[in-house]
Amino acid sequence: MASDRGRVLVVDDEPQLLRALRINLRARGFEVITAADGASALAAAARHSPDVVVLDLGLPDMDGVTVLHGLRGWSTVPVIVLSARTDAADKVTALDAGADDYVTKPFGMEELLARLRAAIRRGAVVAGPTPSPVVRAGSIEVDLAATRVLRDGGPVRLTPTEWGILELLVRADGNLVSQREILGAVWGPAYVTQTNYLRVYLASLRRKLEDDPSRPAHLITEAGMGYRFMR
Repeated sequence: MASDRGRVLVVDDEPQLLRALRINLRARGFEVITAADGASALAAAARHSPDVVVLDLGLPDMDGVTVLHGLRGWSTVPVIVLSARTDAADKVTALDAGADDYVTKPFGMEELLARLRAAIRRGAVVAGPTPSPVVRAGSIEVDLAATRVLRDGGPVRLTPTEWGILELLVRADGNLVSQREILGAVWGPAYVTQTNYLRVYLASLRRKLEDDPSRPAHLITEAGMGYRFMR
């Protein structure tokens, strides 16, 4: 089925929810692929190359976090977790495993659609090469054209959301980027007040890139204002 919005892989073991999402997303121009368990989800992702994955955590054959780890072994496709788990620890675990967003059930269809569109935009930015220089900062090397990060010469795997934040800060070349600017550019204008998103993702970036995440040398916070990347 041709699509002008993008290809979505929906992974959930609730048949009614799968049917509802398939109908709603197709009605809005998305191509929809569904999977009811983790093994089928990984196979479908490899076979169909979706633009975004909507993933439940409570699957019958494996936990959704295991599916995330499987995907992140070879793919940077944006992943939106759609789960009934509301505990903060579950959200942090999913985000640390490579999820780009987290939506709790029950959810509003319009909110999910907005998050899908934002995730697809971020994924497209990551996939699109641009003629940009390599930026080096200490042991970090950021290749903006190849969308690649090295630390001490070895590759660092970033999620599309993490890359979107890092690219914005690196391109600012040491200048302050406000919280609202980052949220608007990476998530979209509807999310400019969601500063808790930034705290989670900056913490994850520092764990991956900084020698001492508790005393960052490159990803600098300006309290109450925003962030800057220092070489």
